[in-house]
Amino acid sequence: MLIRLLIIMTMTLSTNAASHRPDMLASKLDALFQDYNRPAVPGASVIIIQDGNVPLAKGYGLANVEEKTPCEIWTNFRLASVTKQFTAMSVLILVERKQLSLGEPLTSFFPEFPAYGRQITVRQLLTHTSGLLDYEDLIPKGTQLPVLDRDVLRLLMQQDKTYFPPGSKYRYSNSAYSLLALIVEVRSGNTFARFLQEHIFRPLKMDHTLAYEQGLSVVPNRAYGYSPEAGGFKRTDQSLTSSVLGDGGIYSSVDDLYRWDQALYTDQLISRKLLKLAFTPGPATDHPDTGYGFGWYIGQYRGLREIWHSGTSIGFSTRIARFPDKKFTVIILTNRNEARIAEFPHRIADWCLFSSE
Repeated sequence: MLIRLLIIMTMTLSTNAASHRPDMLASKLDALFQDYNRPAVPGASVIIIQDGNVPLAKGYGLANVEEKTPCEIWTNFRLASVTKQFTAMSVLILVERKQLSLGEPLTSFFPEFPAYGRQITVRQLLTHTSGLLDYEDLIPKGTQLPVLDRDVLRLLMQQDKTYFPPGSKYRYSNSAYSLLALIVEVRSGNTFARFLQEHIFRPLKMDHTLAYEQGLSVVPNRAYGYSPEAGGFKRTDQSLTSSVLGDGGIYSSVDDLYRWDQALYTDQLISRKLLKLAFTPGPATDHPDTGYGFGWYIGQYRGLREIWHSGTSIGFSTRIARFPDKKFTVIILTNRNEARIAEFPHRIADWCLFSSE
């Protein structure tokens, strides 16, 4: 259970937003998520973190519509691309231990990779500047078995070009993060799922978080994904690419992600120097005034630095937004396809950080 949950009813918010008592905040949050709290609909889990405390954490709607299982704060959702920050952290842990360097090319890890891989570095994979072709577009027609990370490598090894010269442009790349998971395996001598468990999830006591391997692992308290259909919802939990781990295969809860958020203020996993590098904006992205670090978008909201990422996968939409200068974070996990939650963290930040709202 969420380790700070007991303070929800008694906590006073920061001085900057003292007028928003917990009951007022809960009322506003309920209104914001009213579409997720109707009968027989897939839902959401939300947590608000401020100065290490939890003014509010709540579940809405259903994790399993067919069985009418409610969403709770410990419900585990597929994180989709919010996974990328964990993939990046895995790489940085190996950098810290001098088991790889950011300047190494693909061919250092995969010697049989075509010649174009000599120009692609680990840093470019992390920052979406590799130019690798999108593996989703390379999957042969008629493929029925789920694609794995090693299949992504095989597909890319059959190519002889990139979208642009590596390092010259930004283009969001799931292919890059799939290869990063394999790089972690090559240098650690462990599977990516086990590396995550041993070096991130277990040390942080994220006891129910895992990289989901179909047939090998079981997701406790699992939310299943859904898509709108004919005025209702149909289950759309897995797609052909759902088994690729490095770009989107982790399941977690807002309960466990509290621990992740708090660890990012410390040197528990890697040095503060490397953490600063991960949170330094690199190439300009498709989002206005926003750069990309290592597994994170870095931008601003109302004059505050915002470090964030979204995730979209068949049946799931997720978002984490951190405002580290205020030690304020909003995490939203939903089991709906293309849920419109992009501005929800900003709305919540308005209530909690700006007293005039």
